Amino acid sequence: MSIRLALIRRHPVKSVGGEGLERVHLTPARRLPGDREWAILTESGERLALASQTEGAPDRWLPKSAFLRGVLSPAVQAVEGGWQDGRLTLRHPSQGSLSIDPETEGQLLIDWLRPLWPADAAPPTRLVRGAAIWTDQKWPWISILSLDSLQDLENRLGRPLGTHRWRANLWIEGASPFAERDWMGRVIRIGAAELRVTDHVGRCDATSADTSTGTRDGDMVADLRRLYGHTQFGIFAEVVTGAEIRIQDEVLP
Repeated sequence: MSIRLALIRRHPVKSVGGEGLERVHLTPARRLPGDREWAILTESGERLALASQTEGAPDRWLPKSAFLRGVLSPAVQAVEGGWQDGRLTLRHPSQGSLSIDPETEGQLLIDWLRPLWPADAAPPTRLVRGAAIWTDQKWPWISILSLDSLQDLENRLGRPLGTHRWRANLWIEGASPFAERDWMGRVIRIGAAELRVTDHVGRCDATSADTSTGTRDGDMVADLRRLYGHTQFGIFAEVVTGAEIRIQDEVLP
């Protein structure tokens, strides 16, 4: 059975929502286009932002601690949605729907998210667009996860987990479970694009949230360590040869 590209996922706002794509064009040494393009600063993150901004917006990459993150609020993990007719359209089980122009209506998103945010955490302050895309790593990496590895984990835990809690860019299917862990340093091919595998994806407690309800359903970090002896799930890769990739493209490790 050949390995195929099964899903392409983009998250326009860091930690908030996500959308599926049928195809996307990858560019060498660049992240997935439009992924984590926006992020929500918190009160504690404003100090870092003010020290590195031009014309009111941060002009360089900032660490994840500066932003609203799902690890501090399982409820935020249940936000779904992305671009629709030129606007960001988001949904949540308890908050209903919201449609905004992020350029001019960021405060509406802040107000919509505020009831989901813990009272004892630094409050969200403003929606900002990144000079660099707001991924957790400052390097231009794309995350790749395996549906076969996910199935193995689900079987061992005896319950479904789904793909959304992992917030990956690309999902592949057709490899042996965790075969991707042996690809470190290799250049793999997805369609006509080539990517060099650079690192494993370490996991945090944000993955312990059920994205359909916004509540914790376990301790994923502890489960990974107990079942596999580490807390990694997925790999990072850097684009070395750009091309458009599409769902069902063949993956050659």
